[in-house]
Amino acid sequence: MTSWVSRMIGAARLDVATYEEVKADPKATVQAIAVVLLSAAASGVGSIRAGALYVYTAFVMTLVAWVAWAFLTWLVGTKFLAEAETTTDVGPLVRATGFAAGPGILSALGSIPVLGPMINPLAWLWMLAATVVAVRQALNYKSTGRAVLVSVIGGVVLFTTYFVYMAVIIMRGGL
Repeated sequence: MTSWVSRMIGAARLDVATYEEVKADPKATVQAIAVVLLSAAASGVGSIRAGALYVYTAFVMTLVAWVAWAFLTWLVGTKFLAEAETTTDVGPLVRATGFAAGPGILSALGSIPVLGPMINPLAWLWMLAATVVAVRQALNYKSTGRAVLVSVIGGVVLFTTYFVYMAVIIMRGGL
């Protein structure tokens, strides 16, 4: 069995074999959730200069975003854009997308002046690329394009919801 750290590195390197291994190992679910928690904690640390409330908010929002994105990806990928060999079991997708959250650990560097604003978008793009590989492998897609479409649809819905939510809060005088 491959170590947790080796799996994180393999997933960050977009290694297909790592995603296949994680997909097939039900015991990797706890590891995948740990990667998501670590990524969420890093997001919180990266926003530490904004204050304690933002640290907590960044942590919670990162967790909620991952759960929502995983659900949307599963829904779109298995119900609307499935291929003949698409697997509908949520476990492999949770494990694969959990490890795909690994590059989010870079978000811990988000509070570094000058570099922080460049690091966070890099982390998000890297996680998107990792998510595409994770989706392709977990759902048994033959086409990377389909995995991109499924991942982007989930991301667009998620970010649109987030921006509408933030707009409502701001319009009500929050933040």
